[in-house]
Amino acid sequence: MHAIARGRIEDVLAKSPFAAPLGIEVVEAETDRVVMKLPFRPQLATVGSIVHGGAIATLVDVTGAAASASGLADGDAVGGATANLTIAYLAAADGRDLTAEAIVIQRGRSQTVSDVTVRDDAGHLVAKGMVTSRIFRRPVTGGASAR
Repeated sequence: MHAIARGRIEDVLAKSPFAAPLGIEVVEAETDRVVMKLPFRPQLATVGSIVHGGAIATLVDVTGAAASASGLADGDAVGGATANLTIAYLAAADGRDLTAEAIVIQRGRSQTVSDVTVRDDAGHLVAKGMVTSRIFRRPVTGGASAR
């Protein structure tokens, strides 16, 4: 993976003011595939020790965005944003660490689509997500479109 991509994943996404307080950690990162972990803390629970769906959604979103960023090798990408996020919650995560794996299933110049799987530390499937990420690029000189 290119150093630009690694920097975006580790410095921009995992350490963002929103994701960092949740404790999201980068476990593995390679081009078009990223694994992140959300360690369980009582502050992430909703009822009892069940992990709140919003914390799971954030894990899906950040991991999908990281997978999108993992394929950036040129310096003309200036940022990105989630264009669409869908999640199917399949099981409760009761007091367990969660791991999300995102795999880019479609990559274009201005958009990626990542499939995200969330499992608890016992290997149980907790959620499935799909993240569409928009990539913002510097304008192309010479009259060509940046799209």
